Amino acid sequence: MTNLDATQGGPCIVFRDAAVARGGRTIWQHGDFTIPRGSVTAIVGTNGTGKTTMMKAELGLIPLAHGSIDVLGEPAGRANRRIGYVPQIYASDVDSSLTALQSALLGLTGTRFGIHPVTRAQKAKAMQALEFAGIADKARHRLSDLSGGQRQRVAIAQALVADPELLMLDEPLANLDLASQRAVVQLLARLNRDLGMTIQVVAHDLNMLLPILTGAVYLLDGHPHYAAMDRVLDSDLLTHLYGTRVQVVTTPQGDMFVTPGLGDDDAADVHTADEIAGLHRHDAADDTTHGTTHGRTLR
Repeated sequence: MTNLDATQGGPCIVFRDAAVARGGRTIWQHGDFTIPRGSVTAIVGTNGTGKTTMMKAELGLIPLAHGSIDVLGEPAGRANRRIGYVPQIYASDVDSSLTALQSALLGLTGTRFGIHPVTRAQKAKAMQALEFAGIADKARHRLSDLSGGQRQRVAIAQALVADPELLMLDEPLANLDLASQRAVVQLLARLNRDLGMTIQVVAHDLNMLLPILTGAVYLLDGHPHYAAMDRVLDSDLLTHLYGTRVQVVTTPQGDMFVTPGLGDDDAADVHTADEIAGLHRHDAADDTTHGTTHGRTLR
């Protein structure tokens, strides 16, 4: 994997009064913001607000109704060779009879796989990507024999094999158990910290990603906005965003998480901050990655 200099080349993604319409209906409009290189950004919002649509617009897969989007200094779609993309349901987009190594190689060979010979250098590159993703020991295993978390890491390896400057993932934690979610988040942390890779994630639930996020694009009232996480983690903003009362809780250990708020009339068993801290605490000996972002500790 190649180390990237996040300070070179200007911003990563620039929206200029961008709007998308589908079937005569405006999905979102007046997108006007800049996402810096070297950031880890979530696209958040309720279902149907256009989170995946935004990522596809950035990839140039959906035309804009108005305005422009530049990605890595080029109009949307022109720099896709420098972008790694992991779709929402990876297993449905690739033959599950392929091995993990064959799947990773698709990131280099694409539709030519099986027609043109694969070089020794390409195999070495694919194995390097699998190794970085922590799944090299399953290189000869078929996707159909792997767990959901293992398949997700193969998908990330496929996206990494061509040394992208920007990694884009659509709901990478969906349908994964907590251990698999944590492994994927730790992998993303390593990519950002060790390689300087810019990462963008479509996310429904922020909690597992909070330790690594630097900012978020939030789709609110039909308009996309970008802000640093210390501004996004606001109870009033998140309550408006999700249409239900939301609380941002900080534990005594400095961990932050987002939880549905409870009204005075709600009868529920509410944990104290100390109890919640215990639920979120992990033993350092079990971890392979440690990092801190804006006071939130990746454990």
